[in-house]
Amino acid sequence: VHLGNDDVVNLFDDSSLDVLTVFAGQAAVLLHNALVLDELKLDRERLEAELEGKRFGDLVGSSASLREIFRRVERVAPTDVSVLITGETGTGKELVAREIHRRSNRASGPFVVVNCGAIPENLLESELFGHTKGAFTGAVASRTGRFQQADGGTLFLDEIGEMPIHLQVKLLRALQERVVQRVGAERPEAVDIRIVAATHRDLPQRIREGQFREDLYYRLNVVNIHLPPLRERGEDVVMVARYILKREAEALRSPIQGFTPDAIAAIRAYRWPGNVRQLENRIKKALVLSDGPLIDARDLDLEPGGADPELKPLAVAREEFSRRYVLEALEKHGGNRTQTAAALGVDPRTVFRYLEREPRDEERGKFEP
Repeated sequence: VHLGNDDVVNLFDDSSLDVLTVFAGQAAVLLHNALVLDELKLDRERLEAELEGKRFGDLVGSSASLREIFRRVERVAPTDVSVLITGETGTGKELVAREIHRRSNRASGPFVVVNCGAIPENLLESELFGHTKGAFTGAVASRTGRFQQADGGTLFLDEIGEMPIHLQVKLLRALQERVVQRVGAERPEAVDIRIVAATHRDLPQRIREGQFREDLYYRLNVVNIHLPPLRERGEDVVMVARYILKREAEALRSPIQGFTPDAIAAIRAYRWPGNVRQLENRIKKALVLSDGPLIDARDLDLEPGGADPELKPLAVAREEFSRRYVLEALEKHGGNRTQTAAALGVDPRTVFRYLEREPRDEERGKFEP
């Protein structure tokens, strides 16, 4: 905003300057916000395109371990062989099971989930195989079990390591003969299903302890897919975080569009003992409670910059170097952002972004467009 009395003397006085100063201050804030939001939109579009290229259904990542999982899912999905998915709690075992079903010839059929560790032992047999009316106290009507509900589709037996040993015999028969017998029924019934099981337990150890049948283990473990913990997947953790943020922000209709550099560094540094499930819960909480356009480390209940105060995470060090480099280039080009951007081969908004990050007093007002 410029005031001048070059052509007409005394057209503007001090009161005009005061009014225009207030206007310029408000306009500067609006312009700054518009530039930041525009850059966030561009960053989001770029990240979405990057994520799309590294997605496999709802599985996200590019680490070697995840690429091997993708390869196995693609190979095993069109077949009917049993699959055992292993890994720590929260690593995404059900996502893998659903992706196997989605890519299989049974995709149009049902996908039925049974958590063997969440159903009381005295009800698990009826839950799996069904019962007839009057088979036991409270059985006021006949009921189909999960095996028959999954007919023509996939039955996902989650936490198979928690199944009581006496029920494992009946499960083994169902897998071998493709028949189930309801509790109280006189004859078995045929079922056409594909079995995918999952566990966080060490099943060979459970076999040695007499808690799991070896023959059932080999029947289930035709193909094993092991999911590594999030802490062992390298840069995948950031891709997963951005994917979850995009998905949950849309679901919650949140205006939040990304993470601060401190948040990214903290996400990389934290070990995530609860794996993807823990990361997802932290991001959901941050989307609900955060006020800004970006989620920072404290919104995720993490320490900014990671766990080691002596050694900065690479992302933070890179960000600090980039800002110093841009400021030095601005000095060289007399504070002209457009010339600096051209010299660096970046968009002028990128220069503006680095300039606006915690500017020192001597930097304020020093640079021109």
